[in-house]
Amino acid sequence: MEVERVQDIANLSKETIPEEFIRSSNEQPALTTVCGTVLEVPVIDLSDPDEEYLVKAIVEASSNWGMFQVVNHGIPDETIRKLKEVGQAFFELPQEEKEAYAMPPGSQTIEGYGTKLQKEIQGKRGWVDHLFNKIWPPSEINYRFWPKNPPSYRETNEEYAKHMHGVADKLFRCLSLGLGLEGDEMKAALGGDDMVYLLKINYYPPCPRPDLALGVPAHTDLSTLTILVPNDVQGLQASRDDHWYDVEYIPNALVVHIGDQIEIVSNGKYKSVLHRTTVNKERTRISWPVFLEPPSDLKIGPHPKLITEANPAKFESKIFSEYCASKLNKTPLKHN
Repeated sequence: MEVERVQDIANLSKETIPEEFIRSSNEQPALTTVCGTVLEVPVIDLSDPDEEYLVKAIVEASSNWGMFQVVNHGIPDETIRKLKEVGQAFFELPQEEKEAYAMPPGSQTIEGYGTKLQKEIQGKRGWVDHLFNKIWPPSEINYRFWPKNPPSYRETNEEYAKHMHGVADKLFRCLSLGLGLEGDEMKAALGGDDMVYLLKINYYPPCPRPDLALGVPAHTDLSTLTILVPNDVQGLQASRDDHWYDVEYIPNALVVHIGDQIEIVSNGKYKSVLHRTTVNKERTRISWPVFLEPPSDLKIGPHPKLITEANPAKFESKIFSEYCASKLNKTPLKHN
């Protein structure tokens, strides 16, 4: 059965949208967004030479918000511009050319071009198509799912991955020091240099009823960290005090989400951020998150050095692949 792509549905939808995209009243953006207030999540200058200050700022943001933006992060503006250019160019290709990179039905991999990602309650759908590529380490890369068009896609994404290491390592070091651990201990607990960098391009075409639909419903990320760049179309929202707010767009900043695995390793000190994506009536929104994921067979639990009689483990240790399967399929985890 051919999958219906949201991009195609958007081209046919002029005033209404199909029923499966209409959210319940407790999810509809028009009814649940705090209007007129843009959430100014913490903005952190990653080039600040005062490491103590940097650690404090990142700890505060990760504990109280689960999200922050970083500027002066060391990734050249030109690299980010090219990343956006080649990603957008892929989605503007003829449909049959995009389908050559489609995620195979029943595939064990998440990679490739696709539409539905996880089991949704009541069979609802998000107003989004996507492309997943593993961009690091080299042993995990499958170029079968990397577009050959535009021709600079591969070179651009390899360049971006190279710059991403410096940002990720600095963030892991600060998060680790903020827990009273050695600077390298958090990264080591999450897989060290075997961590997988999974790039996702989210493509949210214009939607005639943005008041009723969501691009991606409310969720926390499975990852350790997610490091994201959006285009300039507003869409990212975060939950704060049980209300939904738009997150301020800052050109060339990186948006950092604390993911589930860091919440677990920190034994709850750092909070995985609940967020979602809205869509726009006139313009296409695109975002480029990179999910930093542990190796699939790694067991993740609270760091042993953080567990005391006064601070017992709040989470059970789980194999990462089992954790993901359970969360995506909305099934309970098996307890050993």
